[in-house]
Amino acid sequence: MPSRRVLVLTGPPAVGKSTTARALAASRERCAVVDVDDVRQLVVSGGAAPWDGDEGLRQQRLGVRNACALAGNFVAAALDVVVTDVLTSETVGLYRDLLPGCLVVHLRVPIEQARRRATTRPVWLTDEEFDALHATDASLDLAADHVLETGDLDADGLASAVEAVWRCGAASDVRSR
Repeated sequence: MPSRRVLVLTGPPAVGKSTTARALAASRERCAVVDVDDVRQLVVSGGAAPWDGDEGLRQQRLGVRNACALAGNFVAAALDVVVTDVLTSETVGLYRDLLPGCLVVHLRVPIEQARRRATTRPVWLTDEEFDALHATDASLDLAADHVLETGDLDADGLASAVEAVWRCGAASDVRSR
């Protein structure tokens, strides 16, 4: 088992971040999940989506800082931590600065499969936002420690694959695809 190393799961909507995070946490003795979407929703009045101009970017950065503070507190209390977020080239750098040694795993899925998965959950994004997030994700090289294609994996298989990566605890300069 990793020794209190923070795992950051990223990828576009409906890739399996939240489901995988919860499965990983449930399989450990002490583990917290920090879903950055939930952290951002704490802004009740005046909230802005990350793509909503300057204010959205400010709130996106604030969400990352708050998530990192929570993760740091959980680690200090001897819990493993899984953070879920849709990262950008900028925010992956913030996570690495604020959570030194974190392991970033980038999950990818074909958009057709993501759309099918999305039909089974509440709708929070417009179709245009969903497609834009997938297009942006596909165009990024986030310098993740690992990139996992999730299209052929069910929920249990994905959780097992991520667990194996987390257990391995590869150095951040090692990448696998």
